[in-house]
Amino acid sequence: MPLFFRKRKPSEEARKRLEYQMCLAKEAGADDILDISKCELSEIPFGAFATCKVLQKKVLIVHSNHLTSLLPKSCSLLSLATIKVLDLHDNQLTALPDDIGQLTALQVLNVERNQLTHLPRSIGNLIQLQTLNVKDNKLKELPDTLGELRSLRTLDISENEIQRLPQMLAHVRTLETLSLDALSMVYPPQQVCGAGTAAILQFLCKESGLEYYPPSQYLLPVLEQDGAENSRDSPDGPTDRFLREEVEWQNRFSDYEKRKEQKMLEKLEFERRLELGQREHAQLLQQCSSQKDEILQTVKEEQSRLEQGLSEHQRYLDAERQRLQEQLKQTEQNISNRIQKLLQENQRQKKSSEILKSLENERIRMEQLMSITQEETENLRRREVACELQNLVQQACSSMAEMDERFQQILSWQQMDQTRAISQILQESAMQKAAFEALQVKRDLMHRQIRNQIKLIETELLQLTQLELKRKSLDTETLQEMISEQRWALSSLLQQLLKEKQQREEELREILTELEAKSETKQENYWLIQYQRLLNQKPLSLKLQEEGLEHQLVALLEELSAEHYLPIFAHHRISLDTLSQMSPGDLAKVGVSEAGLQHEILRRVQELLEAARMQPGTSTSPGPLLVKGAIHMCGPWRGRSRAYISGQAGSSPCESAQMIFLNCGHVCCCPQCCQPLRTCPLCRQAIAQCLRIYHSS
Repeated sequence: MPLFFRKRKPSEEARKRLEYQMCLAKEAGADDILDISKCELSEIPFGAFATCKVLQKKVLIVHSNHLTSLLPKSCSLLSLATIKVLDLHDNQLTALPDDIGQLTALQVLNVERNQLTHLPRSIGNLIQLQTLNVKDNKLKELPDTLGELRSLRTLDISENEIQRLPQMLAHVRTLETLSLDALSMVYPPQQVCGAGTAAILQFLCKESGLEYYPPSQYLLPVLEQDGAENSRDSPDGPTDRFLREEVEWQNRFSDYEKRKEQKMLEKLEFERRLELGQREHAQLLQQCSSQKDEILQTVKEEQSRLEQGLSEHQRYLDAERQRLQEQLKQTEQNISNRIQKLLQENQRQKKSSEILKSLENERIRMEQLMSITQEETENLRRREVACELQNLVQQACSSMAEMDERFQQILSWQQMDQTRAISQILQESAMQKAAFEALQVKRDLMHRQIRNQIKLIETELLQLTQLELKRKSLDTETLQEMISEQRWALSSLLQQLLKEKQQREEELREILTELEAKSETKQENYWLIQYQRLLNQKPLSLKLQEEGLEHQLVALLEELSAEHYLPIFAHHRISLDTLSQMSPGDLAKVGVSEAGLQHEILRRVQELLEAARMQPGTSTSPGPLLVKGAIHMCGPWRGRSRAYISGQAGSSPCESAQMIFLNCGHVCCCPQCCQPLRTCPLCRQAIAQCLRIYHSS
């Protein structure tokens, strides 16, 4: 429990209260009281000790906190030497400091409702202590030094575990009030403890061999004095000091009268202020009541308006609920109709699947019958051959010599025919395989896309070379760097596409090898059958055209290497007329994301439509796209290649630029002139690879 309170931080309100009380205690004209109660303190702050020491405070109130010890670290009780009243009730103290006897000016010590288990022996040094309250603690015994408290008037030890009183308590002759739990006492007995304070003191004096005197005969010294003139336990003391102390009491009574008059004046001033405050409070109450009536009136009006709005909203919700219920009923009916249609459609599909299965079975049966009829025809042919052989045998019997010659001649003819047929079959098989391979490469969509991308990159390289040659005379370094970066990127992309093209061709060859491995069953005309199957496969463009897409639009997208957008155009049923009214933004919404492709499609559509208007009745299907931007520079290169090789600069490219030099990406030579070259004529970089451009007609 103490650890919990030690670690808990005070709240914001408690912290503000502590700061206010500390500031109030330091103000000029402040009284002798330092009140830091109810501040949720786990220990007394160092500033409080300093304040008490510097400002000579007389009263220190620290009740209703979470104190576990009176002294924090690096603090001394000598800082509280001037304290006369120390209030520590309602805390978590388990012990008082052993040197608490240093507080010689202390007159009131209140440690009620704590966790004290014992009192230090130095408490007997508090010679001016008049009130000691240790109620509601865990004390089991009292120290004998309590008998040295010669000024003690009130002692409260109730609600503890004390069963015996120290016999030395008989020496405290000034004790007027002693509070304890009489039922739990053993010494003095319960009867004596229940009789009151005087009976207890008489019992203790009798046990100690002392004569009992009532406390009224032992007057306390003045609180401001240091207690040097304390009374002694002699019977002659009171009679000798009566006159001197009477004067002191008269002075003190006159001071009391002055203070009483001052308190009366303060009371009158307080009553006057209280009356003014009551008047202001009455006015505020009247204003509050009027404002309250107005607020109640507005609340009533607002409530009536809200009730009216709620009723209207409720009627609207009821109507909306009815409408929604009707919609739900209609929707459920539509859903049930759709489910019924789906079930009917499912039954139709089942029937159609059954019909297809029956047709397939019929086809299989027909194939079996055809195979049976072929076997029967072969058997018939064998029978006919057997009959003919039998006739020949019969004829051979008549003319054996003639038949032998003819038979030899027939055998030689059969061998010749057999060798000729075998060579013809092998030649036809190789031709069929080559035709199938060519058709497969031609019909392969990925291979065709790679070829189209290669064409576009070649076109871009042509345009970049032309632009570089045109700008070379202007000597613009920034543009040259930008063109060289673009040419390098295009060259890298071209090399990558060439690798992909080679990989695709290798994949097609592997497929061809697998097909060739399947043809080892000696199936007749295997490659011819595969060629026919490949022809029967409908391409995506033909399927889309059959679905309604225009042939001209299909050809246009194929020429622009945009075949992958054919399903989008077919899904949205876009025609040439529709495209003529669309913008690049519309194409982007449809799904065509490339900006250059959007403008090129719209431009080509406009050209096709204008051509159709100029030549009505003629077909507007476009032919292959022409590669634009080919370079045709003046000055033939063919006659100057040797001059360049020998080191002459400034030579001009060929008129027909058809070769791409990698890795630089320049296009500036014809196939004949590039053969003796080892470096590029424009940038003088080493030539790693040469590619030829085939211009479409």
